Amino acid sequence: MDAVSRNLDQENMEPDDREGAVADLKTQLGDMQIGGGGDMLIDDYDIVDEKQDVAIITPDDSVEEPEPLADDYAAMRARIQIPTPDLEIDSEVEHTWNIENWRSLEKKVRGPRFECGGHPWRILLFPFGNNVDHASLYLEQGHEEDEKPPDGWYACVQFTLVMWNKNDPSIYLHHSAQHRFNAEESDWGFTRFGDLRKLLVAPWEDKGRTVIENEAVNVTAYVRIYKDPTGVLWHNFINYDSKKETGMVGLKNQGATCYLNSLLQSLYFTNAFRKAIYQIPTDHEPDKRNSAWALQRLFYLLQTDKDAVSTQELTVSFGWETKQIFEQQDVQELSRILMERMEERMKGTAAENALANMFVGKMKTYISCINVDYESSRIEDFWDVQLNVSGNKCLDDSFKDYIQVETMDGENKYFAEGHGLQDAKKGVIFESFPQVLHLQLKRFEYDINRDAMMKVNDRYEFPEIWDASPYLSESADKSEPYIYQLHGVLVHSGDFNAGHYYAFLKPTADGHFYRFDDDRVTRATLKEALDDNFGGDYANLTNGNTGVRNPYTRTLSTKRSMSAYMLVYIRQSRLKDILFDVTEADTPEHLSRRLNEERAEKERIRKEQLEAHLYLTVDVIDDESFRAYEGFDLTSWDLDPSIQSNPRRHRVLKTSTVDDFLKLLARERDASPEQFRFWVMVNRQNKTVRPDQPITERSLTMEAAFSKHGSREKTFRLWLEKSDSFENGRVVWPEFAPQASSTAPILIFLKYFDVDMQQLTGVGHVYMKKSSKVAEIVPLIANIMGWSQSSSRNISSGKSSENTLLSSSRSNFSNNISDKLLSPSARSPSSEKSSSTHTLVGDSTSLPSLALYEEIKHSMIEPMKPKSTLAQAEIQDGDIVCFQKAISDKEASALQSSGHYSDARDFYDYLLNRITVSFSPKSVTDIDKEVFNLVLSRKTTYDQLAAKVADHLNVSASHLRFATVHSTNQRPKQTVKRQLNTNLWQILRPNYGGYPNSNQRDDALIYEVLEMSVTELETKKNLKVTLLSEGIAKEETFDILVPKNGSVADLFRGLQKKANLPDDLIGRMRILEVSQSKIHRELTEEASVVPIQEFATLYAEVIPDDEDNAEEGDRAIYCFHYDKEPNKPHGVPFKFVLKPGERFEDTKERLKTRTGIKGKQFEKIRFCLVQRSKFSIPVALENDDILFDKTINADDLLGLDHVNKNRAGGAKGDSIFIR
Repeated sequence: MDAVSRNLDQENMEPDDREGAVADLKTQLGDMQIGGGGDMLIDDYDIVDEKQDVAIITPDDSVEEPEPLADDYAAMRARIQIPTPDLEIDSEVEHTWNIENWRSLEKKVRGPRFECGGHPWRILLFPFGNNVDHASLYLEQGHEEDEKPPDGWYACVQFTLVMWNKNDPSIYLHHSAQHRFNAEESDWGFTRFGDLRKLLVAPWEDKGRTVIENEAVNVTAYVRIYKDPTGVLWHNFINYDSKKETGMVGLKNQGATCYLNSLLQSLYFTNAFRKAIYQIPTDHEPDKRNSAWALQRLFYLLQTDKDAVSTQELTVSFGWETKQIFEQQDVQELSRILMERMEERMKGTAAENALANMFVGKMKTYISCINVDYESSRIEDFWDVQLNVSGNKCLDDSFKDYIQVETMDGENKYFAEGHGLQDAKKGVIFESFPQVLHLQLKRFEYDINRDAMMKVNDRYEFPEIWDASPYLSESADKSEPYIYQLHGVLVHSGDFNAGHYYAFLKPTADGHFYRFDDDRVTRATLKEALDDNFGGDYANLTNGNTGVRNPYTRTLSTKRSMSAYMLVYIRQSRLKDILFDVTEADTPEHLSRRLNEERAEKERIRKEQLEAHLYLTVDVIDDESFRAYEGFDLTSWDLDPSIQSNPRRHRVLKTSTVDDFLKLLARERDASPEQFRFWVMVNRQNKTVRPDQPITERSLTMEAAFSKHGSREKTFRLWLEKSDSFENGRVVWPEFAPQASSTAPILIFLKYFDVDMQQLTGVGHVYMKKSSKVAEIVPLIANIMGWSQSSSRNISSGKSSENTLLSSSRSNFSNNISDKLLSPSARSPSSEKSSSTHTLVGDSTSLPSLALYEEIKHSMIEPMKPKSTLAQAEIQDGDIVCFQKAISDKEASALQSSGHYSDARDFYDYLLNRITVSFSPKSVTDIDKEVFNLVLSRKTTYDQLAAKVADHLNVSASHLRFATVHSTNQRPKQTVKRQLNTNLWQILRPNYGGYPNSNQRDDALIYEVLEMSVTELETKKNLKVTLLSEGIAKEETFDILVPKNGSVADLFRGLQKKANLPDDLIGRMRILEVSQSKIHRELTEEASVVPIQEFATLYAEVIPDDEDNAEEGDRAIYCFHYDKEPNKPHGVPFKFVLKPGERFEDTKERLKTRTGIKGKQFEKIRFCLVQRSKFSIPVALENDDILFDKTINADDLLGLDHVNKNRAGGAKGDSIFIR
């Protein structure tokens, strides 16, 4: 089968898509034949021939060589079968098959066998076409049908088939291909090798003769077998088993998580990191929110599973949702946050400081005076190093660029304490490198010409062995060599907007590199890991190709789209400390136990699925589950087995009988099977599920019973009734009669609302006749609840068959009861309650006053009239009656004030509206221990909400403040204001224009325990102040509370307290109010905070020395940053001193110091004089200009025109986070 046929034979491909795919594939393949038409197979789909005419493959030689003759085998091979670069030839041979009597050949013919590479081969011919009007020609492995190739046999073959005229070898046509032959794909070639009419009848080109002349022709096979160092050369990866081939497994891609997969594999094969993760104690908190447990689980699965592992549980533990799963994020940021979270979890454990010892190095930022012995320096930790790719050719160039020294001289001299202004050198130097060195290559940069982030595809080389010592300070400890060995190369293929990530990793110190591409792991060569990921231009583009198509953007490019973006080096002297074997003994015992349980459960489920057709799923409830249930109906059909009130699911053989199943359940309850019977549960029209009728035929099979009584549900739902009534040693059941009969017993379920305990629970069930009064249910309730012993004796007297039925002999007693029931018309939820809580009934029997309600459906709880009959009340089998004790008005008021419910209908309303809300603190270090859940009603008011949370936290409700939660990043979204007419659901699901806020979680709130009450807080104004602690280069934001009628002096005091600033420093500070990234005004201490809006942008900074020590005649100007146009400001504005007569070239040196921008970034800035007017035109400044003289207007501003990197880099939305 040819390439086009094999690659387009997709049953599910649409016709239009198929036509497009044919055109695209043929464009990629080209028409690589000489002198003839036909299709052929090549494997390099990346190289594209944009020409429409026939492309002739020739060596790169300007002199045309004569066409070789087909019988000159050496010349022909050199011309038509060019060796594939970088592949080693194992063996090669040519074989010619002389074919006679073409028209007499069978439909399918095989040529003589020949050997190459120790295995037999032969040519397969379909002389009249393989279902086409072309001759079909293939190469196939030559094992006979009765002999099979060795197990696992394959051969990577480049071959060319040449059909030529045996009388004139200058007449021929040929096709070439390459293929990985194996037992499943034992033949490969060309279905349309040559048009039969052209081969047999038409003269070949200008030769005057046909290719097949006198029904004879020769076919020569040029076969070349290549060695396969990786085991996957030209592999189609059908049924590829990573574990079998490499001993390792990959990670599944959830959508766009390939970047996460590459980082996780890198960390997993940093064995010391894996062991440190295993040492985090998680045995008491193995849940989905625990990222440490999820990472342990993932690592253990990578260590033990046979198939690719899912990262879903890990991303769930991070708190990620769909948006994060389908959005590629920054790997460096992800790595840093992951390290921070794991370090937090390692505190106080055996793994404490393990990550810092492994990944942290030290660098020194310094300013060293040239002429005096003075140096100001600061040593900081680093977890990784970001290196510039643009403008550098290799790793060493980037490090030289990183530690380049800036000279501070002239107007830019450094003020050294005790020495005054001095010439100095400013730079960064490394004091130590970590054992595991992560290098982040800056492959993505902002292109000012395109106004967009672009990928840097320049060639950038990195070595397998690298010496870091040249970049260490002279005082660094070099007793141990800083020689590093490459451990991992993380690769990005594509561009900024679309691409794919994968990794090349070296799991052992002296082993091979492997490619980890999501769920596939393959062995790789050193060239594939290093050279192929340097980037740069493609080499040796042939066949007139103008470039290679990027598989993700579908555009042509002369530069490689795949390049390294992160390198992992391990110090050679510490390889044994980092890459030691991690054994089963190193894994936590609870981890393997838990996962083994999960695997056993999966196997059980798999087995159940295989046998599902033999079994019936039956859900059973009984009186015990009903009594444990609190909610609507008889149960919740949720199948959590840990909840006693939930149904118990059984897998019952369809062929077993109802009696067999009853016996099984009876044994579990240690009772006689005769004491039990099933009622069929049905779905009523009001969306409740209630018992409908008993199953009386015990001999029915379960399948037959389900077919006869079951509903449309997939499961058979049953209520198991137990009887304790006996007559003559036999169990007695109430007779089941048609509902139309007035004497028919009705099955009624009872629920009790306990006002004191605030609980609604099932009590049991009773039978009553349809003609009975509603009031007659009271003695039955009293008997069940144990409220009246005399009534209990009275009810239990009489025939045993009537134990649960009211007879006419009890009517007098019932009439007395009816007078003591509360009249439903006089009662309403949360209103008056009867002051009488107990009444005398009959023979001094004391019964409480009760209120009765029928639970019709979830939202319909109706009071019952005591003098109505059950028939008049429309009570039927399976209905539910709820009762409660009546309470006084005073008791009801006390309950309501504490957020409790005094009426069953109110409590039902709470059940209907109850939700579980998760509460998280605003600032925590260990969120897993700080989060708690409360079950609340949607109608809960703000004050009730605060009271319940305060009760849980044991704090004052008045000091609690809440905020809603952003659904994407789980951070505070908006502070909740205390409003008396606002309920919980309005807080969680605010409507804007009639639509709910989709960016807000409706099941979570963030709480904050304040130092003052919310009422007092309302007298304060919250202002955000950004402290510029190092010029304008470093920002730190604080929330400062000041009195609403206070002054800026209060703001200074609040900032000093929050930022812990000394008195002498706060005295030299000022606060600037900024609007649209321009300075609006300077705030004096006496100024009132009243006109300052809470959303105003405020910057606090120390007044610079040149401004504090300004000379007479100096003048200040406000400066701001903008991007191309003054109406696109950005960044932090600042105030700057202008000196009379100073050339702008010298002014820029001072600006460099003031802004903290240096090097190439500063050189890219365009300085202009801009008026504050919205439509002003910037006036560019030259080096010879005197800025002091040009600023003649009070509203003149100095504009710095340069790229807004925050805007350019912020297109990806919210920053990545890990919960």
